[in-house]
Formats: sequence, structure tokens, C-alpha cells
Amino acid sequence: MINFEEELRKFHPSLEVEDAEEAIYNQDLTDMADLVVKVVKESKASKNLE
Repeated sequence: MINFEEELRKFHPSLEVEDAEEAIYNQDLTDMADLVVKVVKESKASKNLE
């Protein structure tokens, strides 16, 4: 049978996964909600200037 405790002790995460995780979290990603908020703010600002 598989000794899960022993297998967990031997586990080491892949460096590639850690590198990918760091690269993903360090990116400044703009999602659709951010874009909608920006468009609404710009629209209100342009109306205030008129």
C-alpha cells in the first residue's frame, strides 16, 4: 500500500510551477471590471468639462 505520510514528506514542488506562479502574480492585469470603471470615470469627467 501507499504510505501517504511518507510520500508527502518526499514531495518537493516543481521549480517551474513556482516560477510560473511568481510571473503570473507579478503581472498587472486589467480585467473587464477595471475597464468598465475606467470608461465610466472618463465619461463622467468629460461630461463635467462640458
